[in-house]
Amino acid sequence: MTKTAAWTLRASALWSIWVWAVLVRNMWVDHVHTFAFRAVHIGLAVVSLVFAAATLVIAQRLVRPQETHRA
Repeated sequence: MTKTAAWTLRASALWSIWVWAVLVRNMWVDHVHTFAFRAVHIGLAVVSLVFAAATLVIAQRLVRPQETHRA
């Protein structure tokens, strides 16, 4: 994987983490919607956060071998 591709994946994952973290924070303090509504959306956010974290790990692992071979 090229460095450009890895940085694109990282940026996408970090943006996703930011967006979903803000949603979780907002849902946590929201008292307008029902508990079930908030629980479902927080659950979706957790799944998305796990995928974003996995994307960061994969991008890091795929770039590292190419960098060590060039040295």
